[in-house]
Amino acid sequence: MPPIPTTMRRLLDDHDGLLLDAYGVLVDVSGPLPGAVELIELLEATAKPYAICSNDASRLPATYAARFARADLNIPAARIASAGMLLAGYFSRHAMEGARCAVLGTPDALAFVTAAGGEPVPLRQGMEIDALVVCDDEGFDFREALDLTLSAAVRAVSAGRPLQLVLPNPDILYPKCAGEFGFTAGGMACMIEAGLARRFPGLGLTFTRLGKPGAELLHFAHRQILGGLRADRLVMVGDQVETDIAAAAAAGLASALVDGISQWSHVQDPLHARAAQPAATSSGAWRPAAEPTYLLSSVTP
Repeated sequence: MPPIPTTMRRLLDDHDGLLLDAYGVLVDVSGPLPGAVELIELLEATAKPYAICSNDASRLPATYAARFARADLNIPAARIASAGMLLAGYFSRHAMEGARCAVLGTPDALAFVTAAGGEPVPLRQGMEIDALVVCDDEGFDFREALDLTLSAAVRAVSAGRPLQLVLPNPDILYPKCAGEFGFTAGGMACMIEAGLARRFPGLGLTFTRLGKPGAELLHFAHRQILGGLRADRLVMVGDQVETDIAAAAAAGLASALVDGISQWSHVQDPLHARAAQPAATSSGAWRPAAEPTYLLSSVTP
């Protein structure tokens, strides 16, 4: 069934709760996007259940809430689920208490790793690590940090030591403002993976991706923030087919695509879509990573 054009007001009427992406849906680097302030005000005024589901692993919930407030979005920290919050579960499942971690990211990213049980190590030549955690593209010298962490990973693999490669935020791009985009943590991880593949061909050294397009972040937000609601009464609102919409499909949730990094008219056009996300059926025909349930032109309620 093709996606159904709809409005935010109708989504609110037809669903008991919302899962909202942040960048490209509510904000970009220039501030709140059209309709975002009105939407959050309405959700808060009517006590409509909602959760922010962001791949951003650079900010603790309190830091995130303060940043939203500066954009006139009064979102409580308790409403925020970010990919950095998934590190605790990952470290626990993989018995990584005390693991020496090279962390690319902000001080809050280091705080996520410390809270998960890891021990961040200073980025320097000759460092020995048990894990490389790529959280964000800020908080360090980009080129130097990539060189140091790649070198540390090569030393660990060459010595036969187990090495965890962890990527809370798989996003390759993020929307900076209208017509402008930037690389983020997922793009950095792709560079490191390419370097490791060149140095160790055939070993398949890749990062474990924790956030969207996997279902874990949405399950986490549902469980921790929207626990009293049925999954079939929720809808995920995002601007990227390859992350937000694919995550909703993986979690078994309805989804709504807002025009942003992904535009459905482009996703449907193989000339645009193949360049962005090659995918094929068994017959060789191109298909999108996932199909949204609904299409939104904006989040204005």
